Amino acid sequence: MKSKLKFTFLMSVILVLLVRCTKKENLEVQQEITKAELGKIIFFDRSLSNPIGQSCASCHASNFAFTDPKHSIISQGISGRLFGNRNAPTVSYAMFAPPLYYDNVDSTYVGGQFWDGRVNSLEEQAKKPFFNPLEMNVSDLNMFVTKVKSATFYLAFTKIYGANDDQNELLDNIADAIATFERSDEVNPFTSKFDYYLKGEAALTTLENEGMQLFKDENKGMCAKCHMIEPDPRSGKILFTDFTYDNIGVPRNRLNPFYGMKTQYNPDGSSFVDLGLAKTTNSAINNGQFKVPTLRNVELTAPYFHNGVFGTLEEVVHFYNQRDVDPSMAPPEIEENINNEELGDLKLSVAEEKAIVAFLKTLTDGYK
Repeated sequence: MKSKLKFTFLMSVILVLLVRCTKKENLEVQQEITKAELGKIIFFDRSLSNPIGQSCASCHASNFAFTDPKHSIISQGISGRLFGNRNAPTVSYAMFAPPLYYDNVDSTYVGGQFWDGRVNSLEEQAKKPFFNPLEMNVSDLNMFVTKVKSATFYLAFTKIYGANDDQNELLDNIADAIATFERSDEVNPFTSKFDYYLKGEAALTTLENEGMQLFKDENKGMCAKCHMIEPDPRSGKILFTDFTYDNIGVPRNRLNPFYGMKTQYNPDGSSFVDLGLAKTTNSAINNGQFKVPTLRNVELTAPYFHNGVFGTLEEVVHFYNQRDVDPSMAPPEIEENINNEELGDLKLSVAEEKAIVAFLKTLTDGYK
């Protein structure tokens, strides 16, 4: 009799626990999340690629300033050994780039997303990797919608955007959620040593301060001519880019895995030349021009430039300093339209190069 009572009591306890767990799960499902939180979930979701296994964060990891966590020259796609043709840029601070436009005063294009400015918003950019066979490889919109509706975040998604059978609207809403996360403080924190220095809450070392002065010097380092250290006129933020385009004479990266892709992906094979902005504008005057990237978190985002040709900040600064005078420098991939006014022979000493690198490292977020 006692054994039967114990068994009945035990079953009652188990039943109560099950009911409580079910209620808790339902409450968690019903609990509203913000659009930015949903966007973050989608950004890290690996179920949306074909096959599953790759997310936005696979090439834009949060602990590496939203760039490739493996520091790959070119990030590997989900399908076998397929690669694109460009280094993964940081997502951080991309929100501040305006839509692509031509500045008649400075005679240059400004803004846009990607290295070549081919789309005008974070929402447009967020859609592209899903359907790129060299990245997430989703074959069509039907497959994408099926994946979204099977994803663990779908119920939360419908609570924000509603259940809708319009496939294009669903894609737009997914992109909207991702872009909302990319505009959040988590992605754009402004928490570097430099930011605290501006607020009077941190002091630069002698070397860092020397590097900052060289960075700003219009007759020496000249870095701030493109990587602006003054507040951006649109946002009021110091972004260390003016979002313009330039051919700075970057050498060809012979290790770029895109050269070895099949002809269906790269019909030019090893003779492929990346024309940059010219592919967007359809104008040869823009051959070899790429968007000036932000230098925020540059310590974390190696390798550098659109083709990942340089692996360290020291190499990059030396290239800017002695591109035109160091005989060991490889020739530029595209020799037309090269900027010869603001780099190439800066006459910086080795010590001055080191000082600029020291300053660049003060731009890393998460300073304590």
